[in-house]
Amino acid sequence: MFENILIILAGFAILLWGADRFVMGASALASNLGVSPLVIGLTIVGFGTSAPEILISAVASYDNNPGLAIGNAIGSNIANIALVLGFTALVIPLTVKSETLKREYPVMLAVTLGSLVLLMDGNFSRMDGFILISGMFILIYTITMIGLRSRKTDPIVHEYEDEIPVGITTLKACLWFLAGLLTLLLGSKLLVNGAVAIATELGVSDVVIGLTIVAIGTSLPELAASIVSAYKKEPDIAIGNIIGSNMFNLLAVLGLPGAIRPGPVPANVLERDFPVMITLTVLLFAMSYGFRAPGKINRIEGGILLSMFITYQVVLYFSSQH
Repeated sequence: MFENILIILAGFAILLWGADRFVMGASALASNLGVSPLVIGLTIVGFGTSAPEILISAVASYDNNPGLAIGNAIGSNIANIALVLGFTALVIPLTVKSETLKREYPVMLAVTLGSLVLLMDGNFSRMDGFILISGMFILIYTITMIGLRSRKTDPIVHEYEDEIPVGITTLKACLWFLAGLLTLLLGSKLLVNGAVAIATELGVSDVVIGLTIVAIGTSLPELAASIVSAYKKEPDIAIGNIIGSNMFNLLAVLGLPGAIRPGPVPANVLERDFPVMITLTVLLFAMSYGFRAPGKINRIEGGILLSMFITYQVVLYFSSQH
């Protein structure tokens, strides 16, 4: 058991470093090619923060553990909203002024409900997987169009401009991008092997491991990024990264197990986990949209989100004991 815990911790550490290098290299390369900072922030950064989940999903599915991949996708979305934004707002309340994010909220809701519709029959077919993965490319196009139509006065534009790396040559950006990608693959393999071994030892399903250990671990980069963004008075980025990451999780991370290893969807995922994810998504929309004023997630709302996450983890623990 101890050896497998060390393997998981090593996997998380390698994933964290790899994701950072991957995003830095891709962002610098796109910037050198003349892509606007807003489009880079909305697409590359959002995709990059989901890169650990995507690689874990691919490796787990290929190794015949699709349950871990499904659990990771849904568990990460739950952790992103309830743990990451809940904890961040508890420390530093988040005020959202970006009109760009307001255009993304309906897209996120559509992606969430659309993924549920595909899986409601209890069978995750290869066609379902391909539909979700195809949706990822449609999403990238849609977000790019949203970004290009956004006014330069949108505060998120300046927040992203401050975050894009500068002074990195195209060659160095390519090398960092490849190094990040290879490191992500290595970290994913270590983490999946360790997680599956622990699940076997504890006698719990790989879905539960994906919903708990793996999901929380892969949400740590988002937690760090959100706290730093909030501290730097960039709340739009803090929430924007979560919105982008959650959409990529449902389309790319959830789509891969269907495309690689189609099969039945665990009943608990549809009866317990999907409703929790949808509830949190709707709550995020209600709290932060700002129908007549800037949206705001205050400390009380952050505490509510964090309490919901803790309660959900307790429910998972007791359900895994049966």
